[in-house]
Amino acid sequence: MYFSPLKSIAAFALIAVTIFSCKKDQTPDDQTPTPTGPYSNIENTLGFNLLDKVKGIWNGPVTSTTALGSFPEWIVDFRPISASQISAKNELDTMNDIHMSFFIAKYNNEYRVAFRNGGAFGGQIRVSYLLADSVSETASQSYYRFSEILKGKNRCYAEVIVKQDSLIIKSYTNHYDTQPTATPHMVWSAKLQDQTTCTAAVSQFSFPQKSLSFDLSESFMGLTESIFYSITGGDPYPETDQPYLGKVNISYSYSGAFSPVSSKKVMLIVSAQPLISGTGLNTNNLKFRSRYVVLSASDLNFTFNYLHPGTYYVYAFYDNDGNGTANSGDWISATNTTFSLTSQQTVSANTQINFTIP
Repeated sequence: MYFSPLKSIAAFALIAVTIFSCKKDQTPDDQTPTPTGPYSNIENTLGFNLLDKVKGIWNGPVTSTTALGSFPEWIVDFRPISASQISAKNELDTMNDIHMSFFIAKYNNEYRVAFRNGGAFGGQIRVSYLLADSVSETASQSYYRFSEILKGKNRCYAEVIVKQDSLIIKSYTNHYDTQPTATPHMVWSAKLQDQTTCTAAVSQFSFPQKSLSFDLSESFMGLTESIFYSITGGDPYPETDQPYLGKVNISYSYSGAFSPVSSKKVMLIVSAQPLISGTGLNTNNLKFRSRYVVLSASDLNFTFNYLHPGTYYVYAFYDNDGNGTANSGDWISATNTTFSLTSQQTVSANTQINFTIP
């Protein structure tokens, strides 16, 4: 298990406006989408096939051309939350998180897949809405571009490239209108880890279907851009209105043999399959990690909200030597504590740090 809290928090702040960039993949740079318009009929929704292509747990490095640097893994668990919407939520700590979703939207009397992404960054909320405006699908690779709705791709845009077992999401931004056009920002290059965890939701919703998820027709009237901030408010489709998702309140404690130092870090991990076998790590199941958060060692409670329904295992890891890696001398909860969550339910779970890694 690896985490780099400082680099991760900084990188997530940049992800807020949209997500990532890379030059090695040849992608179209035109305005000719596939299928061709008009998109006034929902059966001709632009970008529809992406909904099915992104489902599953993905993991890969984030690289950046900025001074913030890179970090080695970012785990995203995309699952359907309705017949025409798929989403994922991630936390870093109590002040930084991101919620992403792709869904069928109506805007300007057309049906296109929308990309909503954003969350809390340093405690401040930023959310952007982008619409599909260019699609290219072949047998080996699918490409989707999502542009800012009012100002277009000069303001910011995202490119999503899907191959058989890989997902690349790239972002471009003009840095709050300080540049004439959007320039490369960051890249996430992920590999598919698992698709069994989303099977239940796929079956429940007969996902994906060509049905309207959210009408954006009047969402941006009187605005200059489709980006919202906590100081301005007005988010047309906030997380609190997202369907199906639930919450788990997780607490952890230390057994009597352990005396934590508050300046140390603890990672809470939620996994769809058990990570502990006996007193050892089941490395084959690391691919099933779904959510995680880094806390101060004195923060004994955390709520994972907008969590996909399902059965999970929860673990606490105390980074005793502060190197961001689980190794000899660090402390963990060596019990496969479980909880189950149903649609829009709130549950609780608790675990205990009780084992020192030999």
